[in-house]
Amino acid sequence: MSTDFSSPELPSAGIVANLADEDRSLLSNYGEFLPVQAGQTIIEEGHPQDSLYFVISGVLHVHTDSQTRRTLIARVEAGETLGEVNVFDPGTASASVTAQDFTQVWRANREDIDAFVTAYPEAGARLLASLVTLMSRRIRRMNERLAAKELESEFHDFWH
Repeated sequence: MSTDFSSPELPSAGIVANLADEDRSLLSNYGEFLPVQAGQTIIEEGHPQDSLYFVISGVLHVHTDSQTRRTLIARVEAGETLGEVNVFDPGTASASVTAQDFTQVWRANREDIDAFVTAYPEAGARLLASLVTLMSRRIRRMNERLAAKELESEFHDFWH
């Protein structure tokens, strides 16, 4: 796998898929591209987190650690994002994020996103709509999981 990082760019995927090439290029100027080495943690559970991360290449694992074990929450690959909630409502990270191999990410904070939306309102509106759609899908998926868990619990209670 190449570790070349000479000319990073936002690919037409995920939350930026509906942006024109020129708009993606402009957006990339409002954040920063970061090379992340295998094993490097970019977000630490319990620490302040205020940024959106877009994975350009590589794989990140979202996980929590206890004294006895690590629990994998998600695998985040190229074209996917994380930190969407924290870019709008900064807080402490609920999980850690660690690169599994050499990974390239684009990171932007709220000020970066606001500046892009102000400078390019039409493209900014498309970006924000993509973020809201993504967060809505994740909430819906979580609600479905919770409902299934509740149903499973009720079924278990019925038979015991």
